[in-house]
Amino acid sequence: MTTPPSAHHPTGAHPTPEPPDATPKPPDDTPEPLAERPTPAPARTARAQSFNAAAAQYAANRPSYPPALLDAIEDLTGRPLAGTRVADIGAGTGIATALLHARRANVIAVEPGDGMAAQFRRTLPGIPVIRGTGDDLPLTDDSVDLLTYAQAWHWTDPARAVPEALRVLRPGGALALWWNTDALDVPWIAEAAARTERHFNIDVSAEKRNVNARAADPTGLLDFTRRTVRWSRRVPVDTHLANIGSHSVFLVHDPESTASFLAEEREHLLRTFPDGFVEEVYEVVLFLARTPA
Repeated sequence: MTTPPSAHHPTGAHPTPEPPDATPKPPDDTPEPLAERPTPAPARTARAQSFNAAAAQYAANRPSYPPALLDAIEDLTGRPLAGTRVADIGAGTGIATALLHARRANVIAVEPGDGMAAQFRRTLPGIPVIRGTGDDLPLTDDSVDLLTYAQAWHWTDPARAVPEALRVLRPGGALALWWNTDALDVPWIAEAAARTERHFNIDVSAEKRNVNARAADPTGLLDFTRRTVRWSRRVPVDTHLANIGSHSVFLVHDPESTASFLAEEREHLLRTFPDGFVEEVYEVVLFLARTPA
């Protein structure tokens, strides 16, 4: 009899290969607008599923996270990541999972989407990835020291995801949520955001407004500490355009309209960055809550 690969994993992950019966909520996108501007359910579902067809584009062009973010997690948890049992939820193509693994965390990934999970396996073949969502974690009780959600918590229902997190975390464990947010105080980024708002009729600044403890846990069960880490990366203009084009609002929009916008955006960017390299500036917003020891 063959033992399922997850049977001996320290997280106690269930070996069930299929996800729970729930709408997939994939990772790594900008947070949804605030409650006063809710996304209709069909539109949300379409956005949630849009990443699977663009997984390769996502993996190749999305930004990672700075070492200072992982330093902050170690500082707030009071322990090194090395040897820590971590479950990275909504892992997507494995951007955050790879960083946790590099810090020698004992990490497993949970991802609901077919396309994203397939890309994850191509990128990180040695790290276990199982199907599931934050609303119904395929993990046993008291099985992990740290749960991480990199650009993924906004796809959960906190009323379900918070109790699930508390169920699987060990005493003294921690829940860490973080997002790369655009540094809107940088003039060219603010101007690009304004163009995006006009074209797609969305509120780009809602991204940062929605990254707060009350939105993350409306129940108030968790006591979050907030840290912000500012960082940047310099990439070719086409990488930048492929990065923004991998966000769900672009993926679900009319392809011709999106292509036209990106072509115009390329012209704007080359006027600002005539050498063809864009300086993307981010603020990673981290929320971390510990469970009682």
